Amino acid sequence: MTELLADLLQPGPIAMVLAGSGAIAMAQQGIGGTLSALRALHPLLRARPGADRDAARAALHQVDAVVELYGLVRTDRVKAAHPFVADALVTLANARDVEHFARWAEDALCDRSERHNRAILWWTTLADTAPAMGMAGTILGLIAMFRAMSDPSAVGPGMALALLTTLYGVIVANAVAGPIASRLAQLSAREIGWQRALVERMTVIARREIELPVAQPLPAPVPIRRPSPREAA
Repeated sequence: MTELLADLLQPGPIAMVLAGSGAIAMAQQGIGGTLSALRALHPLLRARPGADRDAARAALHQVDAVVELYGLVRTDRVKAAHPFVADALVTLANARDVEHFARWAEDALCDRSERHNRAILWWTTLADTAPAMGMAGTILGLIAMFRAMSDPSAVGPGMALALLTTLYGVIVANAVAGPIASRLAQLSAREIGWQRALVERMTVIARREIELPVAQPLPAPVPIRRPSPREAA
């Protein structure tokens, strides 16, 4: 078993598949997309969109209560651990009007979605190109085999290259890059979903506060005109 694992774990074919697929992904998505894809590995296991959503809802209840008592300018006093929620509270407190906050929210969500998509596309590209790089390694291995047909003892390395690169291409595509891209897409959809719901609810609260009808003063009482003695007579 140990010898089999040693034969399978060949650094040359692994490096060929990973380097070739990574280079193609970088060429398509750029350096920025590559950096986003690598940074996305950190929240891949740590992200808890459900807990973040619940914390945002709790903060939203506090915002509603603060607005009822003190108005929109005090919403930045509400504590929030998530950076997006904290930025939304500060922006709401300092916004000139509701439309200003709505524009900020839409821009922020678009930026986050674009950043997520860059990382997802990078890993998707890696999953798509890894089998092709494996086939390229297979062709190179077959060429090496044909060149060594006169010496049967030299056929083995070419055959190993042909088979291992195909194996690594399948593993990278279906066991590494593909699941990472799928997981990131799910996390992105859930995160953008609760963040959009949050800013929509905050916008409703802001409109309600700004458009709250002001109590009209009661009209002044009309003085009662008493008839003069002459008119009474």
